[in-house]
Amino acid sequence: MLTRREFIRTAALFALAPRILAPREREIWINDVHSQLNRTRVRELLMPRTREELAEIVRSASRKGLPISVSGCRHSMGGQQFATDSICIDTRPLARVISFDQERGLIEAEGGVQWPKLIRTYLDAQQENAKQWGIAQKQTGADTFTLGGSLSSNVHGRGLAMKPLISNIESFTLINADGKSVRCSRDENNELFRVAIGGYGLFGLIDSVTLRLVPRQKLRRVVEIIHAGDLPKRFEERIAQEFLYGDFQFSVDEKSPDFLQRGVFSCYQPIDEHDPIVAEKKLRNDDWLDLLRLAYTDREKAFKYYSDYYLSTNGQTYWSDTSQLSAYLPNYAKKLREQIGGEESSLIITEIYVPRTDLPDFLAQAAKLLRSNRTIVIYGTVRLIEKDDESFLAWAKESYACIIFNLLTLHKLDGIKASARSFRCLIDLAIARGGSYYLTYHKFAKPEQLIACYPQFKQFLNLKRKYDPTERFQSEWYRYYRNLFAS
Repeated sequence: MLTRREFIRTAALFALAPRILAPREREIWINDVHSQLNRTRVRELLMPRTREELAEIVRSASRKGLPISVSGCRHSMGGQQFATDSICIDTRPLARVISFDQERGLIEAEGGVQWPKLIRTYLDAQQENAKQWGIAQKQTGADTFTLGGSLSSNVHGRGLAMKPLISNIESFTLINADGKSVRCSRDENNELFRVAIGGYGLFGLIDSVTLRLVPRQKLRRVVEIIHAGDLPKRFEERIAQEFLYGDFQFSVDEKSPDFLQRGVFSCYQPIDEHDPIVAEKKLRNDDWLDLLRLAYTDREKAFKYYSDYYLSTNGQTYWSDTSQLSAYLPNYAKKLREQIGGEESSLIITEIYVPRTDLPDFLAQAAKLLRSNRTIVIYGTVRLIEKDDESFLAWAKESYACIIFNLLTLHKLDGIKASARSFRCLIDLAIARGGSYYLTYHKFAKPEQLIACYPQFKQFLNLKRKYDPTERFQSEWYRYYRNLFAS
């Protein structure tokens, strides 16, 4: 039991300092919500409620010589958001929408705001407006991503002719290693603008972001089942027809000749503004869990379930922004173990980029590779991305096709090694075609693969030290590659 003096001191600390989620005397462990393979012990876990508290955390850490890591909703994998013995900052309480310029379509919000709140705020403000603004893109597969985390990862959605998120960023402010606020835009601190977007939280804490919105549109979903060999042509046709969004969800049944070859091609076409919104069919969380269970146990049936559902929604209409919202089951692995048993496991994601004309051949070779490695793919999709000519560590070096694989990974050494081997092989297939991969989903890539895909990576590390010479902002991902290239 605390003495009276200790009680008063503790109460004062909590009144004056940012929220501390656990006392420092007790070990604090955190993990990512998707793969659950990045369990990390941190010194403190803090939840600042104001930008002043955020800046004071940095100044205090600087005085003590302590590293800082930053996390939002913890979807990132590969150790991007945690660092052992760091002060980990959870940015989610920093979620104010600061301003909304309805004349120019610019909205400014704190870095911890999540996409659903951002969308609700601007929709509420425009209820009486005939013409409305909306987001151009966000990550798919989940909604609980922070805006600052999205900027730091330079995300993309399902746009058929869109660059990554940097194309929608007007400006942002970050708290640097001295605890000072720095405004970054294309005209102000341009180098820091280019390196912090897609800089994975290593250049400072994202305080606020000003996002460029686009006019909201009504869209019609058009669904068909096609073969991967037709994908480049069908994507081109949809773009020529001015469809805005689209993707290809491929079969993951490795026993079928359709493995990675046949899929659901869903695209979204603008319609008249007076047409009604009719989207009666929607998968609930329980439906998604059933589908995920089938993907674990009967992948042939899973594809039929998914394709039948999507075909039944052909012709439904949506808004261009809210149609990008989607459910996510953060405890899916635990629930599935309760239903079907088996060893502890989860999914690890990778995203591979290849020139669009090489897409059919890549998918055919990937199918052979994954079969030979006896790799189980639970979910996969193909999207498009336009070339990013602004961010320093650009993953969209060209106008690529993006192939996302979710691999079932057992939580034991052999299981992790098996997934790592398959990911490295997929990266080699991409490199052979002039492609690349996304950096921070995992740390499995070999050094020569990383340099082949990101030849500017060593310069990126130098810029990190230029803007953060004391290496105040760290992560397990950063430490791994810093040490790798130092040796």
